[in-house]
Amino acid sequence: MEIHELRSEIKKMSQRMIQFQESLNVDEKEKDITAYDNQMQAPGFWEDQRAAQKIINAANVIKDKVNTFYSLDSEVEELNLALELILEEPDADLQSELETQITEVSEKLNKFELEILLSGPYDANHAILELHPGAGGTESQDWAEMLYRMYTRYAERKGFKIEVLDYLVGEEAGIKSVTIKIKGTNAFGYFKAERGVHRLVRISPFDSGGRRHTSFCSCDVMPEFSEDVDIEIKTEDLKIDTYRASGAGGQHINTTDSAVRITHLPTNTIVTCQNQRSQIKNRETAMNMLKAKLYQRKLEEQELELAKIRGEVKEIGWGSQIRSYVFHPYSLVKDHRTSYEVGNVQGVMDGDLEGFIDAYLRHSL
Repeated sequence: MEIHELRSEIKKMSQRMIQFQESLNVDEKEKDITAYDNQMQAPGFWEDQRAAQKIINAANVIKDKVNTFYSLDSEVEELNLALELILEEPDADLQSELETQITEVSEKLNKFELEILLSGPYDANHAILELHPGAGGTESQDWAEMLYRMYTRYAERKGFKIEVLDYLVGEEAGIKSVTIKIKGTNAFGYFKAERGVHRLVRISPFDSGGRRHTSFCSCDVMPEFSEDVDIEIKTEDLKIDTYRASGAGGQHINTTDSAVRITHLPTNTIVTCQNQRSQIKNRETAMNMLKAKLYQRKLEEQELELAKIRGEVKEIGWGSQIRSYVFHPYSLVKDHRTSYEVGNVQGVMDGDLEGFIDAYLRHSL
């Protein structure tokens, strides 16, 4: 790169940092951090451990963003200083090193910009993800398992932890359904991009005639809410069933009726949990899942109502196809909401979803 190109790149970075400062409202965030610190130092802070942990988590989310901002701001300033040194005393090695540093810092800025986009009220929460294969038996159930593997790999890339809440094995292959909790800061913010119907086109390994098949699987993603979320659930509206857990879960998973299924009768919303050996623990987890589903349902109804008032034609929910994965006759994964596409299908199935999620977050602004 020529000197004028280096200067131009660094200037763009400095301008981006100004935009980040405005978007984050860093001064206000500093006041929030001070307020949280004062609460944590107050006498009796740990008397209510659940409330205390909630405050700590909220403070950590803000601190992470502010600390990252200051760190990046320092790095951009160092680039400016390095450029000044080269202008005063040209040095080919230093110039080459500066080019490398500019590339590295630029990648960090892109990553940070994506994190700033995760500013929704529940983006920082853990996520609950459900997969349900469509009609098609073994073929669709195998597709659901492929997606399950894809999301597990992506979560690992992001440093998130996976907890399986419910897992129903397919009769011949694949899975009938799976519910997982993805634990980590901004898990919901990232995974909300995956909510919808996913379509697969391939030569079926289960078809002796080697014919091409199209399969569908629906993915539902909800934020995990704390137990104090404002959702009223009446006891008389619930039907609670217990049964023996099935699937991978340890040698004792089938010894007791520990699995729990809760049906919310007014909305016919069903949740199940079987990951714990304790029925009490499974019931508690299932109730939190039900709250999350009902809360999301409430938000969607509000959004639909606003869309009607504005005269918009807007689909809410996961009845519409969001992405196609074509293995044959060509190799392509395309997101129908953003038109983002890649030809490396295997890379996507191995968890490389960054491009799709980045495109979705920017498209949703």
